Amino acid sequence: MALPILCCLLVIFLPAGLAKKSDVIEITDDNWRDILEGEWMIKFYAPWCPACQKLQPEWQDFAEWGEDLNVNVAKVDVTAQPGLSGRFVITALPTIYHCKEGVFRKYQGSRTHKDFISFINEKEWEAVEPMSTWFGPDSLLMNAMSALFQLSMWIRQCHNYIVEDIGIPVWGSYIIFALMTLVLGLVLGLILVFVADCFCPSKRYRPQGYIYPKSRTSEASKLSEKLEDEQSEDEEDDTDDDDEGTGRAPNMTRDSIRKRAVNS
Repeated sequence: MALPILCCLLVIFLPAGLAKKSDVIEITDDNWRDILEGEWMIKFYAPWCPACQKLQPEWQDFAEWGEDLNVNVAKVDVTAQPGLSGRFVITALPTIYHCKEGVFRKYQGSRTHKDFISFINEKEWEAVEPMSTWFGPDSLLMNAMSALFQLSMWIRQCHNYIVEDIGIPVWGSYIIFALMTLVLGLVLGLILVFVADCFCPSKRYRPQGYIYPKSRTSEASKLSEKLEDEQSEDEEDDTDDDDEGTGRAPNMTRDSIRKRAVNS
C-alpha cells in the first residue's frame, strides 16, 4: 500500500525537481541597475505587439539555458516602464540588448532561441559595436530622457483622470494644461531673472569706474594745445625752407600778379 503512494509522489514532484530554471527576470525602474553587473540579455516588449507575442516562446526557451550559459535573461514591459523606454531610446518593438559589465550592445540577429544561445556561447557580441557612453542608460543625458518620458506618462494619466473620472470635456482638459503651463512658465521665468540678477547685476548696482580729476583733464588739454602749436611751427619752417630753395621770396608771386593787373 505504501509503495503505490510513494510512486505517485515521485511522479508528481520529481519532474518539478529536475526542471531547469526558466524564469525571465522582470526589469523595472527600481531594479534596472542590476543589469550593470554581469552578463544580460534584455528584451523590450509590449503586450499588444504581435511581433513580441511571436518572440515570447523563443525567449522563454532561451531563458531555460540562462543558467548553463551564465547569462541573465530579462524583459521590460515598455507600457508599464516608460522611464526605461526613454532611458534606452526604444523606437521599435521588440528590441533586444546585450549587456556585459555595463557595456551595452544592440542585438540585430535572428530571433530564435538557438541564435540567442549561439550569440552568447560563441561570444558573437564581441563583433558588435558597443553603445556610446553618451547614450548609455546610466549617463546624464539618458537620465534626463527617462525623466522626460516619465513626465509625459504622468501628464497622460492626469489627462485620462480628468476626462474619464471627473467628466471634464477634452477641450477643458487642454485648457487646464495650458493654464498650468503658463503659470509654470511665469514661475520659472521669475526664478531665472532672480538668478541672473544675482550673478549679473544691472548697471546701477555695478561699481563705477575710476573718474579722472578735473586738474588732470586741464593738463591734458594744455598738452594737446602745445603739441598743435609745435606742429604748426614745424609746418611753417618747412614752407620757408621750400621758398629759399627756389630762390624766390614768399610774396614774389603775389607782387608780380598785382603789377600785371595795374599795367593792363
